[in-house]
Amino acid sequence: MHELAVAQSILNIVEESVRKNNATEVTELELEIGVFAGIEYESLEFALKVVSGNSILSNAVIVVLRPEGKAICQECGLTFRLENLFAPCPACNGYKYNIVGGKELRVKSLVVNQK
Repeated sequence: MHELAVAQSILNIVEESVRKNNATEVTELELEIGVFAGIEYESLEFALKVVSGNSILSNAVIVVLRPEGKAICQECGLTFRLENLFAPCPACNGYKYNIVGGKELRVKSLVVNQK
């Protein structure tokens, strides 16, 4: 379950940011987890509860944004919504494309209270 390692990394990022900004409390954590990020959200949610226990995140509201898949076709140049990794370009039916959306996995923002 790599979601536990991801949750621990998120907590580390949050704790470092809190230290740098002399914050006392995190009230909101906003995550961006794309549909193709390879993360099982329910498992990550459980793992975040486990690792945050009595941490700075224990009372935070966690907001998750789920960017959809997006690709640019290398054959015809069309930018299109990608619903699965094996779908062809809707314009030319080509399979050569660059995925430009949906793989995000990041802490997007924190709302904190200062000391």
